[in-house]
Amino acid sequence: MFWTNLRQKLLAIPSKFRFSVGGNTRSRFILTAFGIVVILVLLIGFYWSREPAPFSVAGTTNQRLARIGDEYVVGSATTAALISAAETLLDKPGGYLSNDMLPPGIYLDNIPNWEFGVLVQIRDLSRSMRESFSRSQSQSTEDVDLIISEPRFHFDNDSWLFPPTESEYREAIGYLNSYLSRISDPQNSDAQFFARADNLASWLQNVESRLGSLSQRLSASVQQQRVNIDTAGEQGALQSTPTRAEVRVKTPWLQIDDVFYEARGASWALMHFLRAIEIDFEQVLADKNANASLSQIIRELEASQRNVFFPIILNGSGFGILANHSLTMANYISRANAAIIDLRLLLAQG
Repeated sequence: MFWTNLRQKLLAIPSKFRFSVGGNTRSRFILTAFGIVVILVLLIGFYWSREPAPFSVAGTTNQRLARIGDEYVVGSATTAALISAAETLLDKPGGYLSNDMLPPGIYLDNIPNWEFGVLVQIRDLSRSMRESFSRSQSQSTEDVDLIISEPRFHFDNDSWLFPPTESEYREAIGYLNSYLSRISDPQNSDAQFFARADNLASWLQNVESRLGSLSQRLSASVQQQRVNIDTAGEQGALQSTPTRAEVRVKTPWLQIDDVFYEARGASWALMHFLRAIEIDFEQVLADKNANASLSQIIRELEASQRNVFFPIILNGSGFGILANHSLTMANYISRANAAIIDLRLLLAQG
C-alpha cells in the first residue's frame, strides 16, 4: 500500500520538474568532468614546467661512442654535448613547448623561455663548429654535415606546422650524429675537429657577448639610470641615431620571469658545453695554464642552476625586504662573464 501511494505521488509530479531533476544531474556531471579535466591540465602543466636536470657530459659521450663502436677522439665531447642539449629540448617532459597551440603548453611561458635560452647557445656553438672547430684555416672547406645541420637550428623556434620546428631540429641532430661518427672513424680523414686556442677564443667571444646582454637585461628588473657609454672609448665614434647622455632602463613587469628563465636556459646549456670544452681542449688549457679559469666559470654557472624555492620570480628592490631573483642570477652570470674575459686573455697569450 505504501509503495503504491509513493508511486502515484511521483507520477503526479509535473513532467517539467522531472526533466529538471535529470537536467541538474547531467549539469553536475558535466561540471564535475570539466573540473577534473582542468585539474588534470594544471597538474600536467606543473610537471612540464620543471627544468631538465643536468646530464653527465663524459657519460653521454662514452654512451654515444659505444653505440657506434668507436673510441674517444678530440671533439667527441663537444659534439656529444651539443647533441644531448638539442635532444633535451625535444625529449624532456612535455617535449618542445615553444610552438604548442593546445593546453597546457599554450599557457606555459617559463619553459619556452628556458628553451629559447638553450637554443641560442646551441645555435652559437653549432655555428662555431661549422666555421671554426671543423676547419683548419679560413680557406679550408666546411664540413658537409655541419653545412646542413647549422642552418636547421636557425629555423623558426615557434613554427607548429609546415614544417614543425621539431622536425627541423631532429634533422639537425641527425647530421650532428653523422659528424660525430665520421670524426670518430680513424679511416675517415675528411671530418676533423681542431682543438686550438684561437678557435676556442673565437667561440668564447660570442659567449661573452651573450652573457653580457643577459646580465644587463636581468639587472634592469630594477629601474636604473645608466650613463650612455655606447660610443665611449673612441673619440671619432658615431652612431646612426643620437641618444641622450643618460638613459632609464626597466624590464617590463610581465617580462621579468621571461628574462630570468631565458638566462637559466642559457646558463644550463653553456655549463654543459664548457664541461665538454674542458675535455676536448685539455691540452690547450694546460699549455695556457687556464684550467683553473675554466673551472671557475663552470662553478659560477652551476650556482646559477640552484633551485628557486618560491613559486614565482620575486622582484624586490635589491636592498628591500623581498629577494630579487633576477639580480641574483645577474650576479652569477656577470662573474662567469668576467672569468670568460680572463680566459680569453690567457688563450691569446703566447
